[in-house]
Amino acid sequence: MIADLHIHSRYSRATSREADLEHLDLWARKKGIGLLGTGDFTHPAWQQEMREKLEPAEEGLYVLKKPYRLLDEGESPRFVVTGEISSVYKRDGKTRKVHNLLLLPSLEKGEQLSEKLSRVGNLHADGRPILKLDSEDLLGMLLDTDAEGELIPAHIWTPHYSMFGAFSAFSTLEECFGDLAGHIHGIETGLSSDPPMNAGVPALRGLRLISNSDAHSPGKLGREASLLEIDLSYQNLLEAIRQGEEKGWRGTIEFFPQEGKYHWDGHRVCRVSMPPEEGEMRGNLCPVCGKKMTVGVCHRVLELSGDGKTETAPYESLAPLPETIAASLHVGVSSVKVKRLYESLLCQLGPEFFVLRQARIADVEKVAGACVAQGLCNLREGKVCWEPGYDGVYGRLHLLTEQERKEMK
Repeated sequence: MIADLHIHSRYSRATSREADLEHLDLWARKKGIGLLGTGDFTHPAWQQEMREKLEPAEEGLYVLKKPYRLLDEGESPRFVVTGEISSVYKRDGKTRKVHNLLLLPSLEKGEQLSEKLSRVGNLHADGRPILKLDSEDLLGMLLDTDAEGELIPAHIWTPHYSMFGAFSAFSTLEECFGDLAGHIHGIETGLSSDPPMNAGVPALRGLRLISNSDAHSPGKLGREASLLEIDLSYQNLLEAIRQGEEKGWRGTIEFFPQEGKYHWDGHRVCRVSMPPEEGEMRGNLCPVCGKKMTVGVCHRVLELSGDGKTETAPYESLAPLPETIAASLHVGVSSVKVKRLYESLLCQLGPEFFVLRQARIADVEKVAGACVAQGLCNLREGKVCWEPGYDGVYGRLHLLTEQERKEMK
């Protein structure tokens, strides 16, 4: 089962108007996602929509009611109550900005925790509320609400808003969560890192490496995701996160980390990017304007890495199907041609993850042509080239040379 637990509704800032339950259900079906976070459980209007449009399925999970489904084929994706909190607070004389993902066993428990959080700050302004609340205190409030609640530090390497990011600069779980650090069982690696990068970080040993999309629009669901082999229930999901492989955790589906928008050091205004070794040599100053560059994820991971590496957690590296089509044809990802081929592949072969991971290359060629088929083959084999992302700019994927495209055409 493919699970994407960290998403956002249209009540979060900078999100699509279509980030409603109807379109989330639709796109989960199109992608092949079986378990989806609700996102934004703290927002009062989103709570009301969820109470109206969702109905209980297995213990702690929900499905969209039939009258609201835009597509009603196959197994209905399950929803689990989740939300992200942006904590901005002072610790040890320094401003900390940390995002945390929360999982809860029911809508009712989500509303109970929201009532407590509403005394800290405004929950109406944003589906991902910004609260002056220490991460340790947030975890304490969650556990007081329900011991089966789970906190997962979100996109832990992102420079500006994360536990280990260069601007928050915690170095261990204990620094961030104090005496409650033992209640953290997994972390979200984020789009700009993958399991091999995280394997050398002593602070992460024994923790589950979790991947989610952090999608702000339904079409971005599953750009990263986690793999589970469990009987559907909240409790089984929780045990997989807390206990790992023996309880059904099967790894993650990853962006190539170079595609993430904070992989290398850089300065977007000056269009300057560089690997961490060069950034360190330059004192993290932009060679064009002399201002400080944004320290990338790769740089920060190296700072916290130890001498040896632990065993790498299981994972697969993929790029979303629209990006794969676009890179194969050397056209824009939002072009009409890409959208047409994307829908044709889904209609004729199956959901996006099936096409990316399992569909026969010959079948892909029949639908989308030789260039897309070869591009997908290269993607599966890891034969990719990148212009790494930096300072908020996504990396650029290259799957075929221009000469290869001409020959195939």
